This record gives sequence, C-alpha cells and structure tokens, in this order.
Amino acid sequence: MHEIHDKEPDHTAVRVALWRALHVQVDSPPHVLRDKVGLQLIDPGDEWRQRPDMDPEFSRGFRASIVARARFIEDLVLEQLKQEVTQYVILGAGLDTFAQRRPEIASQIQVFEVDQPGTQAWKRQRLIELGFGVPEWLRLVPVDFEAGGSWWEQLKNAGFDTGRPAVVVSTGVTQYLTKDAITATLRQVARLAPGSTLAMTFLLPFELSEPKERSEVDAAEKGARASGTPFISFFTPPEMLEMAREAGFQEVRHVSSGDLNERYFTGRTDGLQLPRGEEFLIATT
Repeated sequence: MHEIHDKEPDHTAVRVALWRALHVQVDSPPHVLRDKVGLQLIDPGDEWRQRPDMDPEFSRGFRASIVARARFIEDLVLEQLKQEVTQYVILGAGLDTFAQRRPEIASQIQVFEVDQPGTQAWKRQRLIELGFGVPEWLRLVPVDFEAGGSWWEQLKNAGFDTGRPAVVVSTGVTQYLTKDAITATLRQVARLAPGSTLAMTFLLPFELSEPKERSEVDAAEKGARASGTPFISFFTPPEMLEMAREAGFQEVRHVSSGDLNERYFTGRTDGLQLPRGEEFLIATT
C-alpha cells in the first residue's frame, strides 16, 4: 500500500469530490447533484480551482459524468428503499457524501462504505472535526485490497445482514481491476439475498467513443497512469451483461450514457452533458 494512503484519501477520490463541487459553482441550475460537503472534507484552500484538472472547459464532460452517476445511484437507493431494501453498500466509497447530504434518507437505511484503511481513517477524522460525526447507521468499513483483504468478510464483521437484500454500488472502479477481480465481485454480489441490486460502472473500449469523447477518455487514462493507477479493463455492453449473467444474476440491463443524458441533462441551457464512455450495469438477484 502506498504510504500516502495512510495520510490522506486517494488522488482520484479527491478529484471526483472537487468535480462535484465545481458543478455547483460553474454550471447553470438546475444542478444534477448539489454537493458542497466533499469540498468541506478536503478543505483544499482557495487555489483549488487553479488546478489544471479543474479547468471548467477541460473538466466539463468529466464532472457531468461524475454528477450523473452519483445522482443515478441516489435515485436507485431511494427507489429501492420504497421496496423496503434498507442496506446500501458502496464499494470503493472514496469521499462519498450521500450520508451527510441526505441524512433524511440515509438514516432510514444502513450505509456501508468500503474503502482502503487510510482513506477511511482520514474520512472518519474529518467527519468528526466538521461536526457530522459517524452515526450508528453509517459504517466505514476498512479493507486493504492491495494486501488481499476480503471486502465480504469485513462487511459481515461490520454488521451487514446476509439474509436481507441490499443495493451494492461500484462506480469508477472496474477500469482499475482485472477481469478476474471484477468477475469475483460479480459472483459475490450475485449470491446476496433475492431482491438485491448491483449498480456497476464500466468503461467502453476507446474505439466505441466519438473522437472528441475519445480524447477525454484518453486524458483521463493518462492522468490515471501518471497517478500510478492505470486503466486496465474496458468492456462492451454485451460483454458486461454476459459476465453478469454467468455470475448468476437473475436480471441484467445496460444503462447507457445516452440514457443518463436524457434523464438528467435534457433541456439544459448550458448544453452540459456527459460523453459516451462510462456506462452502467444494473443486475438483480
């Protein structure tokens, strides 16, 4: 494990949280997601918007994608709560702020945030410092993935009820994992109680993106490689759906970037929309 993980959150988690904050600051209302908590957690100083990756034009597609996927997940959790699904697991939670922004919903369910020990310890400390605290319904579950830690075992140790259905979410993670690791996660979630739902993002192969969008994905890939976390996995929608079926899910469907654009960006005056590149797998047990 990199030493920096013992002191602060992953660079990718920070960038994602800052893009959510940037959406509120530079994009026209209505905002797809209103998140100012991430910025509070990071406390990056007054110069954060001078970062090259925070340039409003450069980051346009990235921040649209980030807020759309976060909003989609929150809508899914609310929809499942109406079906009395009251366990929500976030794999690779990073600086997710759902529990702090939407306590009226989160307090009705058990939220399990799974991530590296260093990120979790840092986040716990910041939540306490800022006065949010860590309520009983929020469980920060530390798992040392790089040392071969089992998120499933740690999740059960944190109080996850294997007999009840859950929403399990993995966004912005699969591109960093091998196909074998992704398959292992699919198989584990497919064994959850009937009525459970997995929402997982995946990246399309470069050749399926439009030229402009390809340049954005290429920029993200180069940035990830420079940070020591290169992209290694890309899938077409049929490939991802077939992997989920083979893992044992009862129903699988693909939610495209076009679907998200239609749902969250139709009629905007600023033309903000997410590029084709990151897609959703939705699978149910």
